[in-house]
Amino acid sequence: MKSKMKIRFPGLKAFTFLVAMLMMTSAAGAQAPSRFLGTVTAISGNTLTVKTDAGDVRQVDVPDTAMIKRIAPGQKDLSTAETIQFSDLASGDRVLVRLDPAATGANGQASQIIAIKQADVAQKQQKDREDWQRRGVGGLVKSVDSPGGVIVLTSGVGATAKTITINTTKATVLKRYAPASVSYDAALPAPIDAIHAGDQLRARGTRNADGTEMSAEEVISGTFRNISGTISSLDTAGSTLVVKDLATKRQVTIHITGDAQMRRLPDMMARMLAARLQGASNGSGGAAGAGSAGSGQRGGGGDPQQFLNRAPAIQLADLKKGDAVMLVATDGATEVTAITLLAGVEPLLEAPAASQSLLNNWSMNSGAGAADAAIQ
Repeated sequence: MKSKMKIRFPGLKAFTFLVAMLMMTSAAGAQAPSRFLGTVTAISGNTLTVKTDAGDVRQVDVPDTAMIKRIAPGQKDLSTAETIQFSDLASGDRVLVRLDPAATGANGQASQIIAIKQADVAQKQQKDREDWQRRGVGGLVKSVDSPGGVIVLTSGVGATAKTITINTTKATVLKRYAPASVSYDAALPAPIDAIHAGDQLRARGTRNADGTEMSAEEVISGTFRNISGTISSLDTAGSTLVVKDLATKRQVTIHITGDAQMRRLPDMMARMLAARLQGASNGSGGAAGAGSAGSGQRGGGGDPQQFLNRAPAIQLADLKKGDAVMLVATDGATEVTAITLLAGVEPLLEAPAASQSLLNNWSMNSGAGAADAAIQ
């Protein structure tokens, strides 16, 4: 569950191939023939099979005269692109195919192919994940000064809680999660005034010595929903469950994707965590409780979020009707997509405000961005 951001930041495919498309448009000029963008699924002889981003499957013949270029993820022009051979292409590579308008034949014929190798994308993604881990911060937005470009963030809970000032400039990349999505790839550019208090936010940049201030290079934010309640029904085949929200008293359909963080707190761990959040366990008992919960890690009781990181991961099939759950999900009235879900939370519901703050911060700081930064 930790291999990806659960508020997810792992991929740059949409960005890199938008760049590729823009480059092709620039190179081709006003009389550009038709072209398509997608992922190579098969190669047979001199025929390339591509599943396009539009969802259809295209086959194209690639003659020896076709120009094939390889660019790196993030490369902004073709000036340093490497010329490669058709035999260098492989399944999984991303390609932008420019068709020869004069060619005949059922498949069409490529005059130019711009490729980004699958291995290059994976390497770029790994470097980005590591950079988000090393130079990223995440939490909940406390306030936004749009004219000044300043965002105040609260991160952590209890003894580990702190306030971080995020300074942005015109050069800072600002993105916003798309509705009903936790995918970094689907995030869109958005101005700073789209960010609101209570939003989840993650920023990457240069921090000061004590980590209370950051000059941000990139910021991604979104509005998400907290839900606490009991499971009314499950559909494992459909990857959904229905929860009666204790706050609204309404049924909400929760969609569970492969990116969702799902964990179950053991009873003792849940009780110790609830006591810590309620401020009732600040002495030796709290430290002992943390140890007895199975951390085995020195100092683990100091950060309540570490309880969540150590809790066993579960699948949808491990849940049942009547289980109490707490989750952070995409914003929506009756249907949402889960980002983070905790089961075994009956004791935490006794301190709902603190527990939701914990859950929000955990979802921004665990997985691959804690990450995955996961985001995402």
